[in-house]
Amino acid sequence: MSIPFHTLDEAPKLDFQADKGEGNFIIEGDNLLALKALLPQYAGKVKVVCIDPPYNTGKEDWVYNDKLNSPLLKEWFNKIISKDDLTRHDKWLCMITPRIKLLRELLSDFGVIFINLDDNELFSAKSVLDEIFGEDNYVGNLIWHTATDNNPRQIAIEHEYILCYAKDIKNQNSWEMPTEKGKHIQAKYEELKNVFKNNIEKIQTDLRQWIKDQSKNGLDLSGVSHYSYVDEKGVYYPGNSSNTRPGGYTYDIIHPKTKKPCDKPDYGYRFKEETFWDADKKGDVLWGEDEHSIPKIKKRIDTATEKLKSYYYEDNRATTAQLKTFFDGKMVFNNPKSVNLLKHILRFVCNGNDLILDSFSGSGTTMHAVMDLNKEDGGNRKCILVQMTEATEADPKMNICKDITRERVKRAIEKYGYKSGFKYLKVGIPIDPESMLSGNLPTFKQFAKYVYYLCTGEYLKDEKQIDEKSYFIGIFKKEAIYLIYEQDYDTLTRLALNLPIAEKIVKEQKGKKCIVYAPACFLEEDYLKEKDIEYVGIPYNLFKKNGQ
Repeated sequence: MSIPFHTLDEAPKLDFQADKGEGNFIIEGDNLLALKALLPQYAGKVKVVCIDPPYNTGKEDWVYNDKLNSPLLKEWFNKIISKDDLTRHDKWLCMITPRIKLLRELLSDFGVIFINLDDNELFSAKSVLDEIFGEDNYVGNLIWHTATDNNPRQIAIEHEYILCYAKDIKNQNSWEMPTEKGKHIQAKYEELKNVFKNNIEKIQTDLRQWIKDQSKNGLDLSGVSHYSYVDEKGVYYPGNSSNTRPGGYTYDIIHPKTKKPCDKPDYGYRFKEETFWDADKKGDVLWGEDEHSIPKIKKRIDTATEKLKSYYYEDNRATTAQLKTFFDGKMVFNNPKSVNLLKHILRFVCNGNDLILDSFSGSGTTMHAVMDLNKEDGGNRKCILVQMTEATEADPKMNICKDITRERVKRAIEKYGYKSGFKYLKVGIPIDPESMLSGNLPTFKQFAKYVYYLCTGEYLKDEKQIDEKSYFIGIFKKEAIYLIYEQDYDTLTRLALNLPIAEKIVKEQKGKKCIVYAPACFLEEDYLKEKDIEYVGIPYNLFKKNGQ
């Protein structure tokens, strides 16, 4: 299925504090079209995708309405997909697959995607994701324990899933955060270090006693007594060197005092030899008195962290109640995502300047979570939301994006004092031969940005250089790009790359190859070759040349 590029048009009256939220966008329209429209500017720029597509339960009133050319498939259009629809899984896969492909293109090489699902499409979704992202880039499956289910079946369903894939798992560092317990111990260590200076023995004794006393003071540090070791570099605990089953690393470690090989663990070491000697260079090896003690690597308190675990509990009824408070107690949206859950995930996987995208944004929870996290840690994360109006024949004025998504984010900003805002965009007209030949034309700037992207594969960063009067778009490497075009069909039929325009372009761009997009060309091939001009016809040649 070919997806034409569409414009994204700002609706200034629906912006909210746009000057405070540069980079935040709420986009109204079909997410398939919106994702394609985002490619010129955001391909390879998104760090985290969080989506909550229809679960396909048969109760959601979702409609498969992607453009299809096959007469045999057009009967799928605009029909609510019910539980007894024998093709509902096929329709769901047809809906999700092209969107996942576009989302992958938008992800950076360090990006990850999280997809909320339940049992209905979990296994179908994993098959699609394995194919698009590759099985090796499967990160894991989070279990979200939401609330007790009154399901009359034999097994009560109390959870949902969140599948996670990386664009390239080789680029992912460990997703870890300092534990709260570790932070408390580190703070106490710094305090004792200031009191006792370099008296390591005194610091260590007092720190251990302090840890034991905390349970009496209401601070639970149970299970962290192994942190109560210190040296001149700080707090650590002795790591376990032994592999827990056969197949560990086997090599000789010479004891620095006895100059004899140390005893080896029964199943080998759990770390590579280079890892051990790197730790030794840093002074992070615990040597025994002689070769009969197995050496250990010190685990520093600054690496005393917790990982993103595969299990998360939060009763989602509280999330529903929170959303109702934004709308004066009205139930405007069923089963919204949890702000706390999204914040929990984002803390692990992105830094303070990353871009987060949600193309099934629903009530706008993702942008709310991003803003709340920014307020909490001083970050400057940006967020893009995409949401359809979901208007129907019965309710043609329905607009979930404007009336729920936008309104929820706006009210959250006002209620919690977020120093942020957003621009509101709408998916506009398509830029393709059929539309252009019918007179449905984009502005010069809209078309110029798209032409630049098609020509270079990159986003035009400096739009100010676009000059409609001279037809100039921009420079890419040693090539100058021009577009002979006007947003008027009658005028457009008379425009062409002619001799006066060509001579002016060549004069302006001495020594550069010139690529000129125009409806027609009145110049001979020999002249174009001599002047190093490449002509691309619009609309047909343009799209054919770039495989669009």
